[in-house]
Amino acid sequence: MLTVRVATPEDARDIVRINVLGWRTAYAGIVPDDVLASMDVAARIERYRERIGKPSQFESLLVLDGAAIVGYTSIGPYRIGQHEGVLSRRVGEVVAIYVDPPRWGTGAGRALMDAAVARLAARGFASVRLWVLADNHRARGFYQRVGFVPDGARASYPVTRPDGTVVDLPELRYVRHLP
Repeated sequence: MLTVRVATPEDARDIVRINVLGWRTAYAGIVPDDVLASMDVAARIERYRERIGKPSQFESLLVLDGAAIVGYTSIGPYRIGQHEGVLSRRVGEVVAIYVDPPRWGTGAGRALMDAAVARLAARGFASVRLWVLADNHRARGFYQRVGFVPDGARASYPVTRPDGTVVDLPELRYVRHLP
């Protein structure tokens, strides 16, 4: 049975594991291979632990199957210009949502998204936005199935290769109005 709860700093290891495996699986052929290969779970755990432990307008939710964490989402106010320094008061954002790849198609992503949208609506946001890599067709299909539509906004997501060069990947913005 799937349940959703708020993440705590103790969940950082599972969040990072799911994030890295999600990137390596979902973004294969989209993000340069050397970027995916250089992702280090151990190096990211403490950063996530600190982020989750600090008071913030952003929060992470987990989906569990029994006691096992199988996915997470990070939500909060919309980051205008995708920077946490300028936040919207009327629009929420799904900053990240990842499910352990072996669990794709099991309802875990839908459970997370339903909880995220409900939580943002309860906080008084009129709509919710998210950004997705343009070439991530699987994710785009999922977002459309859960009620999001592209709104025409485009941006680029910079990823830094191990040699320090930056690759800009095209992104699309999706929106869903809240009750």
